[in-house]
Amino acid sequence: MNFILFDTEPDRGNLLPFTFTRPIAQIRCGILTIAQKWEHYFGVAPSFLTQSYLEQKFPLKLDTENIFINGALLPNQKLVDAIKSLTRGQSLHQNGVLLAAYAENWEAVAHTTTVSFDGECVKLSFTYDIFSLNAAAIEADFKLLTNGRKSAPIPESTQYVNAERIFIEPGAKVQFAILNASEGCIYIGKDSEVMEGSKIRGPFALGEHATVKMDAKIYGGTTIGPYCKVGGEISNAVFFAYSNKGHDGFIGNAVIGEWCNLGADTNNSNLKNTYEEVKLWNYRTERFEKTGLTFCGLMMADHAKCGINTMFNTGTVVGVAANVFGAGFPRNFIPSFAWGGAQGFETFILKKAFVTAKAMCSRRGIDFDEVEQHIMEAVYEESAKYRFWERVGE
Repeated sequence: MNFILFDTEPDRGNLLPFTFTRPIAQIRCGILTIAQKWEHYFGVAPSFLTQSYLEQKFPLKLDTENIFINGALLPNQKLVDAIKSLTRGQSLHQNGVLLAAYAENWEAVAHTTTVSFDGECVKLSFTYDIFSLNAAAIEADFKLLTNGRKSAPIPESTQYVNAERIFIEPGAKVQFAILNASEGCIYIGKDSEVMEGSKIRGPFALGEHATVKMDAKIYGGTTIGPYCKVGGEISNAVFFAYSNKGHDGFIGNAVIGEWCNLGADTNNSNLKNTYEEVKLWNYRTERFEKTGLTFCGLMMADHAKCGINTMFNTGTVVGVAANVFGAGFPRNFIPSFAWGGAQGFETFILKKAFVTAKAMCSRRGIDFDEVEQHIMEAVYEESAKYRFWERVGE
């Protein structure tokens, strides 16, 4: 059977700026991306039904028999079983939301017969769901990835609590660290490294080839994705992949995309001094919306950067390829390709953004090719209306 993960509205709009550069199902929540979770359950890599400018990187593969699955869903066994039981011409729904459909093509989905699903259904609906659901997602992925397998031994130099809830993949290095799995599991990915003096509380996930630097303090509900490098203090944050927070500073209740770099002593506030509910910029409604959360920090999209001593206020959204620096607190909505800080912004010229992206990718042996450039060009155009300073004097 051919499986296709589709983007939906309003979810795609509510999950911007992260969905500027990827389908919803390529968002990481837990140890794995949503697409990787579905692949683990079905044993087949899915394809994607997404924005046209993303199709070259994330292509759609159609077959004669197709199962379309809502890309914002985090799978569980009951949901998977319900999808597998669908027959051609049926679709699975819960509370008016399309979960999956068995159809010849996307146009045929509208003509399917509805089947109701009454089981647990967890879905990413807003950017802050990524960190809010992350602790539970780590636990679920931990079961998927470690069931029936044996962990590499915990090194003698490392102190630990609740060894049966700690899993170390082959090639990982953990020396003179403290691993506390009393409140949640700890997963250390293949060929990753936890340097000496690091203190980690679960639930925690470290992706393959990622690094936790010396004396880091990491609290539960945190995922450090593949090839990331982090240090300092981190709490309930999700780093997608290839991003760096190599120095001291606090990041909490936050989501950091791919290819981001946070300068030394970067901090985000995750709690208002008044203890009021945090509001967050929403691209779909184009205004600040209530989150229902008291703790909500930084949402930073792919290829964004910030300089040393950057301070982000509670509930700040930073767009794709933005470059933030300087003293003081910048605004809490920073559009894509913004260049500046609290003293004001100008536009980060696209060609210069390419140079920066190429330089960072090359350090990891990855080519920032024409496909990536095409995506960034599309985001540049789509996000132009948010660069308010360009409209001054019109």
